[in-house]
Amino acid sequence: MKKDIEIPIANDVYVAAVNEWDEKHLAKTWYVYLINNRDEAIEATILVSKGYGEGMLTSTMRHGLGTLEAKSYRKVEIIQEDVFKLTNEYFITFFAENKLFERKFLFDPHQISENNATTIPLMEVEGVLAK
Repeated sequence: MKKDIEIPIANDVYVAAVNEWDEKHLAKTWYVYLINNRDEAIEATILVSKGYGEGMLTSTMRHGLGTLEAKSYRKVEIIQEDVFKLTNEYFITFFAENKLFERKFLFDPHQISENNATTIPLMEVEGVLAK
């Protein structure tokens, strides 16, 4: 029975860290975004984040994001520079095509940096894509 359950890998969905100006804090701040670059909406979207390594573990955060329309993105959370030295994991689940999709994204320790910035799909800004 278990072998009959198919959970396909989520393609054309990305997690990115973007360093942008924050009017509230009057400084550049890193934010994590979820990007849906698919041709259809993703529904019942949940993103779970945590950081670990060096004998440390952050709190686990669960974000219920609902529906993300096709070719859209959403700001999920601020990420503090103190946790850049850890592995930061983002696990996404959502429904599309009448199926449950899931995927784990990782930012390796010290990966989030201006030196690793590249153009983020759909957003067309500089940032770091999770692996």
